[in-house]
Amino acid sequence: MVTTQDCEICPIELALQLINKKWVIQIIRDMFFGKTRFNEFKEDKPNLSNKVLSHALKDMGENQIIKRHEIDDSIEYRLTERGQALNKVLYELAMFTLTTDLAGNFYGEEKISNLKHVFSETLLKEDS
Repeated sequence: MVTTQDCEICPIELALQLINKKWVIQIIRDMFFGKTRFNEFKEDKPNLSNKVLSHALKDMGENQIIKRHEIDDSIEYRLTERGQALNKVLYELAMFTLTTDLAGNFYGEEKISNLKHVFSETLLKEDS
């Protein structure tokens, strides 16, 4: 049987090296929910500076999670195939929270049900 000790580096650690940087998961989530522009990523994140966002977007591009598109005079960011493959990871993180006692600290039953539906519809749709 193969164990993580048989690997130079654990596959989970490799994945986390791509997505476990400041704001990256939130930006990826936002992209699944339709945000594509620099200022849209900042809308609900008052602590996210332009410098940090720029660095995160650049790093995500270098790791082939997103691709930068110039459209007319503006720039949009889109998930690549590699980035879209994170849909199930984000879905499972959301479901972990919504199906454990973590959710009870923040949401009522109706809100939990609605959030489960929203994340399912957004992250598990056919073209994700």
